[in-house]
Amino acid sequence: MSEQLTLPAEARERAGKGASRELRRTGRVPAVIYGDKKEPLSVHVEEKLLTKMLSTGHFMNTVVMIDAGGKPHRTLPKDVQFHPVTSRPIHVDFLRIGEHSQVHVNVPVVFLNDEDAPGIKRGGVLNIVRHDLELVCDAAEIPEQIEIDLTGLEIGDSVHISQVKLPKGAKSAIDDRDFTVATIVAPSAMKSEEGDNETPSAADVPTVGEDEAEGETPEAEGGEEA
Repeated sequence: MSEQLTLPAEARERAGKGASRELRRTGRVPAVIYGDKKEPLSVHVEEKLLTKMLSTGHFMNTVVMIDAGGKPHRTLPKDVQFHPVTSRPIHVDFLRIGEHSQVHVNVPVVFLNDEDAPGIKRGGVLNIVRHDLELVCDAAEIPEQIEIDLTGLEIGDSVHISQVKLPKGAKSAIDDRDFTVATIVAPSAMKSEEGDNETPSAADVPTVGEDEAEGETPEAEGGEEA
């Protein structure tokens, strides 16, 4: 289960671009807390602490308790805006949630036991189709990651969402198809070798003047926050 984080915050007295720029110059990041049928609350948080939380890699699927003026708000980060040049965080959106609300989160996928996958031993390559899974789960039981065991997989085998063991109470947000999470594919060298060994049949090789005979002329191929 993803651990809960605590982020102190202060209320924003002024809104607008000028006020936001002034906050950033003092090492603060403007943010807003919304949802749960309550009025949005404009706050600002310490940039250094926020950056440290972002560096964990699972900030977006972690419950963040925001302490604003001594009043706690249970939230889930929904969006972080970054400066296009410096990549510093410049604004954050937090969604209010209940202790056991059903939430949508993107949880990273981790693949295990690749050394026990015969296909990879033979030179196959793990082709990751989805690096994270969108899940619906209890806010108090958000998994930090989803582990997928590659034991026994051969070249050409695929892992579908129906084969992934999800934590109790969690389910895929995409429930209308059995989508692919990863496949074991043949290495490019093996594919090229197989292609070189293929001999085109007579039916695949056009005869000289075939296009002209049918009266066709071959076409040339052309070469900041509000």
